[in-house]
Amino acid sequence: MKESSRYILFTAIFLGMVSSGLAELKIGYIQSERIRTEYEEFTEAESQLQMEYQKVQVEYEGMLLQLDSLNKDYEVKRLMALDKGESIKQQMIQMERAIQVYQAEKVGPQGELMKKSAQMEYEILGKVREAVKKVAIDKGFDYIIDANMGLLYVKPQYDMTDDVLHELRNLTTEK
Repeated sequence: MKESSRYILFTAIFLGMVSSGLAELKIGYIQSERIRTEYEEFTEAESQLQMEYQKVQVEYEGMLLQLDSLNKDYEVKRLMALDKGESIKQQMIQMERAIQVYQAEKVGPQGELMKKSAQMEYEILGKVREAVKKVAIDKGFDYIIDANMGLLYVKPQYDMTDDVLHELRNLTTEK
């Protein structure tokens, strides 16, 4: 019971201190999900990654078809008792390993596509941070927060998403 009393007391004191300082603070917000869907660089990066994923998918399916063909050849030779299919069995094992390695290298947690996605997102989010900072300074905001992080209510007049999108587009045309 003492823990909850301390928590309530701490919360009350904290809220009192914050509310007295809020009159001086200017807080805005952005909708990061809207930026993600409306900022061209995000959508271009997503399209590029989707195309690369499709290429990988086609190569992967080709490998699976080869494995399936080897499986059929193996079954035919095994049933006909020609040579027990040992050479085909070895090819199947090698193909299965190649498929696993390919998957790990391309789409695994440390794969090429994951690394490329992370790099692209890092670069774009750097631009978003830069644009948010510029908007905050230009408009005199003390804080700009992300509305997608759980705000329950905010006045639309403090939505800086359009300003950030405008600034992002300016950054893109300047370079």
